[in-house]
Amino acid sequence: QVQLVESGGGLVQAGDSLRLSCAASGRTFSGNAMGWFRQAPGKEREFVAAITWSGGRTYYADSVKGRFTISRDNAKNTLYLQMNGLKPEDTAIYYCAAASTSAILTGTAFYNYWGQGTQVTVSS
Repeated sequence: QVQLVESGGGLVQAGDSLRLSCAASGRTFSGNAMGWFRQAPGKEREFVAAITWSGGRTYYADSVKGRFTISRDNAKNTLYLQMNGLKPEDTAIYYCAAASTSAILTGTAFYNYWGQGTQVTVSS
């Protein structure tokens, strides 16, 4: 059974940092891109960041560019999201996902494995 399990969320103040982790089990995502998405209350799930299998290429939503960094450790089968300079508008449930392809894509339809999400709340 394939599982993606996120951790590292929490309640922080504006300007603080958090590091999210996503541990994969049941299979390795060799060759697959992986990504982070988030969903705020009353809003659709939106793309945050994605990374290729090798980690050689990354892509970010404009809203997080320069503040968030996505990385992966394939030996540990783990995906990370370092979030610095957090803002109240970053408050959301954050989901990791594995893409069905090696390409970096921003649409949720291209990701076929999802974690259960971890809550990030940023107070002002």
